[in-house]
Amino acid sequence: MESITDGVKKMGIDNQQKNNRIQVSHTKKSLFFYVNLSKRYMQQHNEVELSALGMAIATVVTIAEILKNNGFAVEKKIRTLTVDVGDERGGGRPVPKAKIEIVLGKTKKFDELMAAEAEQREHGEREEYK
Repeated sequence: MESITDGVKKMGIDNQQKNNRIQVSHTKKSLFFYVNLSKRYMQQHNEVELSALGMAIATVVTIAEILKNNGFAVEKKIRTLTVDVGDERGGGRPVPKAKIEIVLGKTKKFDELMAAEAEQREHGEREEYK
């Protein structure tokens, strides 16, 4: 009988996939919080998985488009599915909700763009203290 670890490895689920996942909410944080967090995750892991349920799906798509249109990311995988989520009030039967997962990878010019962004931020800070 195979162990759970062996089964997970066969399914292609590894720790990196879990470490680079951002579960996006459409109400808790600002859009640019998630954009900047995604950039940091891509710096660390070379890719990021954005995940959302229901109303937050539009937010995930917007984050992905901002990163792609500004040259930071390329789309690697998009997955849509329906998941059963427990009723928020605690009772009743599970409610089906739409879910999206978008995996983005770094572009070739990602590091160059991040360096330029950091330099611009540093230059702006110096201007403030003059």
